[in-house]
Amino acid sequence: MCSRNQWRSPTAEAIFRNHDFYHAKSAGVSASARIRLSDKLINWADMIFVMENEHKRRIKKSFAGSLAEKEIIVLDIEDEYQFLDPELIELIKHSVRPYLERF
Repeated sequence: MCSRNQWRSPTAEAIFRNHDFYHAKSAGVSASARIRLSDKLINWADMIFVMENEHKRRIKKSFAGSLAEKEIIVLDIEDEYQFLDPELIELIKHSVRPYLERF
């Protein structure tokens, strides 16, 4: 998740689009997001990755009833990359790897 679902989270979704085991969907927490986070998306997810602490805070505030025992992981990736930026791709892969290796 990111704010507007414009660069970072769509890049993460694209990385895992054709993966054999992991599936990702992206959404934003802002009212102006291209695709907005919903209860349906939260229920679909096993884990929720967000780019910044602010995103986690907003999700907890707006979707407390849907979170149950969902894990929200903050990747600490700032909004300074464009869609599919090679540096962003490597940063996302590196940041999520420890969490995905648990499965």
